[in-house]
Amino acid sequence: MTTYVCVHGAWHGGWCWRSVSARIRAAGHEVFTPTLTGLGERAHLFTPAIGLRTHVDDVLGLLRYEDLRDVVLVGHSYAGLVVREVADRVPERVARLVMVDAWAGRDGESLEDRAPRSLLDWLDSVTEEGAVPAAPPAVAGVTRPDQVAWLAPRLTPQPRRTFSDPTRLSGAVDTVPCRAVLCTPRGPMPFPRLAEEFGWRSTELDVGHDAMVTAPEALADILLEDA
Repeated sequence: MTTYVCVHGAWHGGWCWRSVSARIRAAGHEVFTPTLTGLGERAHLFTPAIGLRTHVDDVLGLLRYEDLRDVVLVGHSYAGLVVREVADRVPERVARLVMVDAWAGRDGESLEDRAPRSLLDWLDSVTEEGAVPAAPPAVAGVTRPDQVAWLAPRLTPQPRRTFSDPTRLSGAVDTVPCRAVLCTPRGPMPFPRLAEEFGWRSTELDVGHDAMVTAPEALADILLEDA
């Protein structure tokens, strides 16, 4: 049995992995889907002071208190920064990383350091009191009416500081095997370039950014390859 810890991206919560988790559990494995502080069902804890370090500590706490070891640590989008820093802190608990259309940086870099100008301009235009409202689901490739109806009301504002905080890495994360799942290989974000830069083995899944919503079976099957 393999233990998976799937960490959601910005504006989402652990709920977004529901269908992926069901398929992985049906295959006989264990899955944890933590919701990061200030998001999802923890939105009542939102403050502008929440940053990348807060979310790294969320996942570190899960690994520690559930005594999880040899985990497959999955990060979607923004959570790529989260899971890489977690793996850097406790590489002995992480068997491998899976980066699903995920951001990554070198020590001292933030998501904003790696973001294209268009994304930075949008963030500047919509941020209010340290909060970034969610974009419409179509931006993440979710257009089917029933999926939009399920996703849209669950999205919550993201603390802007999580995008500007620099990642802190010692280099230990580079000893952990990593795989990239590229859901938008021809999109405007730099996920394919990051995978190439860091030397990760890559798999393309051409379904839009929120693959856990639009193609949960296909994404789960890819994750199960790492069991």
